[in-house]
Amino acid sequence: MSDAPARPIVPVILSGGSGSRLWPLSRRDRPKQMLDLLGGGSMLGVTAARVTDGPLFAAPMLVAGAGHAEAIEAALPLAGSLILEPEARNTAPAIALAALAADADDILLVLPSDHMIGDAAGFRDAARRALPFAEEGWIVTFGMKAERGETGYGYIERGPALGDGVHQAVRFVEKPDAATAGRYAAGGRHDWNGGIFLMRAGTYLDQLAAHAPAIAKAAKAAMKGATRKGRRVLPDAAAFASSPAQSIDYAVMEKADKLAVLPVSIGWSDIGSWDALYDVSPRDEAGNAIAGDVLALGARDCVIRSEGPLVAAIGIEDLVVIATADAVLIVPKAQSQRVREAVEALKEQGRGELL
Repeated sequence: MSDAPARPIVPVILSGGSGSRLWPLSRRDRPKQMLDLLGGGSMLGVTAARVTDGPLFAAPMLVAGAGHAEAIEAALPLAGSLILEPEARNTAPAIALAALAADADDILLVLPSDHMIGDAAGFRDAARRALPFAEEGWIVTFGMKAERGETGYGYIERGPALGDGVHQAVRFVEKPDAATAGRYAAGGRHDWNGGIFLMRAGTYLDQLAAHAPAIAKAAKAAMKGATRKGRRVLPDAAAFASSPAQSIDYAVMEKADKLAVLPVSIGWSDIGSWDALYDVSPRDEAGNAIAGDVLALGARDCVIRSEGPLVAAIGIEDLVVIATADAVLIVPKAQSQRVREAVEALKEQGRGELL
C-alpha cells in the first residue's frame, strides 16, 4: 500500500484522563499526559509526534478537559481542533464529539494521550494495514499481546482471520478476575484492549445511535450548540451533561457487529501505575528507577523520584518513593495500584494535594 492514502487518517487524541494512580506526581491540574515520565518529553507530546508522519496522517484532533486548554496549546501549537469537554463523561461521548466534528467518511485513529509505544514505526505500519478494513466499515482495535494474566485490562478474543493480520473480534471482556485473565494469557487467543481504534467517523456514529442512543443524542446536541474560538471547540455544556458516562467498550465495542482486531507487538504500556512505570524505565545496576535528587544506598528494585527535596533511600527494596513539594508517597511496588485509595481519601477530605 502507498504511504499516501487517498484520505489521510485523522488522529483523535483523548486527553481527558487524570492519571490518579500516579499521584502525587500526577494531579488533577497536571495530569499524567502532561508529564515527562521517561525523559523524552510529555506523554502528550510523544503521542502527537507518533502520528506526525507526512501523508499518512492529517493534523491531530484533541479532546480534552476545558481546564487543560492552555497547557495543550502550549505543548502542541501545530495540532488541529481542540474540543474541550465541559465535564468528563468517559470515552464514548468524547469520541462522539470528535466524530461529529469530522466528515462522516474521515477515518479516525482514536488513541489515548498517555500510553507508551516503543515501536512507532510498527504502530504506523499497523495503522496502514488496518486502514482498508476501516474503509469497509469495520471498527478495528489494536490488540496488545497479553503477556500475563492482568486483571486491570480488558481483553479481546480473536476470531476468524480477515486478512493482513486482521481478525474478526469475537467478543470483548472487561477486566476479568485473576483466574480468567490467567487462562486468557495462557490460551493465546486473547489480546489486551489498548484503547486504540481505527474507524470511519460515520461508522462510529451509526453504531453509537444503534447501541447507545442517549449518548449519540447528547453529543449531537452539544456539538450543534458548540461555540468556536480559534482552534477551540466548546460543546454546549448543558447538552453534554445529559450524556451517560460510558466507555466506548461498554457503549459500542461489546455490541457492534463489524468488529476487528489487529494483534500487534509494538512495545505498548499504559503506564497506569508506578510498577508499570518501573517496568519501562531505565534502571541502575541495583535495579532502581531513579529520577531527581536521590541518594540511594543499598536500595534495590525501587522507584525513587523527587521533584525537589533530596530523597535519601537506605537499605530498602521493592518500594515506590515519590517526593514532591507538598506530598510524599511510600508504597510497596507490588501494591502500587492502591495509590487510588489515597486519592479517594484525599478527595473525601477535600485536600488540596489532590489538585
